[in-house]
Amino acid sequence: MGRYVARRLGQMVIVLIGATMVLFACLFVLPGDPVGSIAGSDKARDPAVVAELKARYGLDKSLPEQYVNYVSKVATGDLGEDFIQRREVSEILGPKLANTAKLALLAIALVTVFGMGVGIIAALYRYSILDMATTFFTTMMVGFPTFVIGMLLMKWFAVELQWFPQLGGDKLEGMILPAVTLAITDIAFVARLTRGTMLEVLRADYVKTAVAKGLPRRRVLFKHVLRNSSIPVVTYLGISFGALLGGALITEAIFNWDGVGLALVQAIQQQNNPIVIGVVTYSVAIFVVLSLIVDLLYAALDPRIRLS
Repeated sequence: MGRYVARRLGQMVIVLIGATMVLFACLFVLPGDPVGSIAGSDKARDPAVVAELKARYGLDKSLPEQYVNYVSKVATGDLGEDFIQRREVSEILGPKLANTAKLALLAIALVTVFGMGVGIIAALYRYSILDMATTFFTTMMVGFPTFVIGMLLMKWFAVELQWFPQLGGDKLEGMILPAVTLAITDIAFVARLTRGTMLEVLRADYVKTAVAKGLPRRRVLFKHVLRNSSIPVVTYLGISFGALLGGALITEAIFNWDGVGLALVQAIQQQNNPIVIGVVTYSVAIFVVLSLIVDLLYAALDPRIRLS
């Protein structure tokens, strides 16, 4: 197990290097002038100001040199200096990462509870009116774009009913609408996935044998059916949670939630490359770490899986 974890962490380093390398190349070929966004259009015409700013941020070096310099700083925990605010990127992103994490935790909790709950009920009462209604509504919700869900929730519950604030805040009531916006589509996916996998497991021979031996229904459900059907659900939840922690750009922009998604949108508009690269580096690291955690959960849920 220890060697497996060490090997996966080594792979994480390779993935981070590859992702940041591609991002550096993309930022290099994109149109625009970062120096102009730093100094302003008037000062950017002054050659002395341009040369000073390029030297300060290392923009006077070649792209490979800039990349090597960035990687060496990241290895020590330094994500560079923000172009606009002239502050450390890690200092700026710290509070935003915390805000995104709070929103992601609430959203994934809603997905886990309601998605798996609805899927379990639909599987246990398959082909009933409840099952057909669940299938219909989950299919419909999967097709709704996130921005449409967010705008509808804001219009109904924030503007008309005034149950929640229109813009997100630090309190729980300010988190509910953006969290529900993020969770609705995933709830539909998890419900359908849970229902499908549970129906397969319920038809398995070892479940029929357990029932024939007279084991209590609850024990059969939780020990045999739910545990074995949860592996693909855990995979999806891990991917979904990683995407949420990486920042929900559309939802954070709609509700003006001060997270990494909104920071990324603003940084792209301002050509603030250190923020863009910092957010992407963080997002890739989260995905790789969560994929490792999901693999470890596999072994815990199914003893037949061996990590070597």
